[in-house]
Amino acid sequence: MKVTSAEFIKSAFEKAHWTTDGRPEIAFLGRSNVGKSSLINSLLLRKGLARTSNTPGRTQSINFFLINGEFYFTDLPGFGYARVSKVMRADWGKMAEEYLAERTELALCVQLIDSRHKPTALDIQLNEWLVHYQKPHIVVATKADKLSNNELRKSLAETARVLSGSKIMTYSASTGRGRDELWNEINAAVK
Repeated sequence: MKVTSAEFIKSAFEKAHWTTDGRPEIAFLGRSNVGKSSLINSLLLRKGLARTSNTPGRTQSINFFLINGEFYFTDLPGFGYARVSKVMRADWGKMAEEYLAERTELALCVQLIDSRHKPTALDIQLNEWLVHYQKPHIVVATKADKLSNNELRKSLAETARVLSGSKIMTYSASTGRGRDELWNEINAAVK
């Protein structure tokens, strides 16, 4: 897809702050430090649109980005980061679950996992929730450039075994590997 415009619209800390124009939304979700912001910037060929950080847990709201004036990317808070308070983690989880459960504009959930590691209990729990509630979703194994082809093949086989109800693809924000394939999924979802 040719991206002609991509702009940050707002951060939502509660339901009252969500967008209300009815455009389709593509949600990006996963553990803290899995590379959500890097993937979004890579997809859009924009540096710094989605804020990246070396400190996990920085995204504390649902961030809405309007793409080509047609649909939104929504960057959800990462989960599972231990250095934030239990109350804050609970608030993030409640906000994300409310968004995922209630959002009728949600066209696709892109669940990110780190290709270098086996899916964690939290990855599995999120995936089971998406499957159980029949949310349209794909799993994207990020940081694919960090593994050899053989290591990546083994990692994907393990991920496919553990997350058996989901389509799985690879992505590298550094090299762009998987970019066209992911755009194909997004285009199909927003049409």
